[in-house]
This record gives sequence, C-alpha cells and structure tokens, in this order.
Amino acid sequence: MAYADALAREGTSLPPDFVRLSEVTREIRQEIRYAGSHNFVGRPIAGYGAAECWLRREAATALAAVAHDLAVEGWRLVVYDCYRPRRAVADFVRWAEDPGDQRRKAEFYPSLEKEKLFALGYIARQSAHSTGAAVDAGAERLSPAGDAAPIDFGTGFDTFDPRSATASRDIPDAASANRRQLLRAFAAHGFANYAREWWHFSYRVATPTAYDIPITSAR
Repeated sequence: MAYADALAREGTSLPPDFVRLSEVTREIRQEIRYAGSHNFVGRPIAGYGAAECWLRREAATALAAVAHDLAVEGWRLVVYDCYRPRRAVADFVRWAEDPGDQRRKAEFYPSLEKEKLFALGYIARQSAHSTGAAVDAGAERLSPAGDAAPIDFGTGFDTFDPRSATASRDIPDAASANRRQLLRAFAAHGFANYAREWWHFSYRVATPTAYDIPITSAR
C-alpha cells in the first residue's frame, strides 16, 4: 500500500479519483459514526470534519449497485464509515494504547480487554479505509410508506466481540440470515467481507494508495 503524504495538506479537496457518495446515489443513508460521539472512542475522530462518505469512484459506483439490489428487497443500505484519513487511524491507535480510557466499553467491547484489540484484529495500524476502497455498512427495512425499521444483524456496528464475526453461530438464526443477505449483495458487486466484522467490505482496486486528506463538506 502506497502513501500520499504530500496530499495531506489542510484544505485539500478530495483525493484523486474520489467522489462524494451523495453525488453518485441518494439511495444510501449516511450515518458516519466517527464524525460524532456515538463510536467506541466516544468523540469525533481526527480527520472527520464532516459526516460525509468519500470513496474511490469505482467503489462508489459498485456500492450504488449494492444499494439498488437491496432496495428491491425492501432494504435501505446504511453506511457508517467509508474513506478514513490516516490521521484517524493514528487516533484509533492512540486510543487503543491508552488503558485508562474505557468510557465506551459497556457498549462496544463489553467482553474483551482493551489491550487485546490489536491482537484480535479489531484495531490496526493501517486500514484499507484510507484507500477509499472499503466501507462499513448495515441496512434498515423500509415500509411502503418509507418508514425505516432496524434490521437485526446479531450485534451492533463496531461491537468488538466474537459474535461480530460474519459466520458466528452464536447469534439468532434470523440475524444470521440477514448477514448472509447483506454478504450476497456486496459479493455480487465485487466486495469482499472481513471475516471478523460482518459490516466491513472492501472493493479491490489495482493500485491502492492510502491518503491523509481530512474529510470536509462540499462548498
């Protein structure tokens, strides 16, 4: 994975060949968790100046196709994270190395000790998200009237727990079926799932480059 430090200047626009997901499709609801406080750290993460999904163009186009297929089934795709600046990855690492900060343990890693998050693969020093080719996603069910209802996937997004493994058998059968449906929709359009996290999908690109450009809103 190559790095593009020269493009890390504040105020720089999107990385090369990136798009805002909202410019590609309106079928996907964006709930960018790291731009707010509802995440495992409990505060906005470095580099998230706006709650926007940025992706490489080809990944965004493929994601729009996933959303279209799910919409036929009455599901609306929800994205929790897309492109993640390298400074955000570094912020996660600093948090993981601070044993004193346990304020979100009850919700996000209730059965694990924080110091084990690296070894178990939940926190990494590099991330495919920084290339703009990875997305964290779930879905909700829409009624004919357009009302949304949560879909049970067995755990919440970013729950660091063995039950979050995509093929976990320690969840209800209905939740397992929902995971399989989500997995099939992503796989049909070239995304590969990360086995430890049912919500994480990566789109293969020929030459992935990690960026550190902060996420900003469209002007």
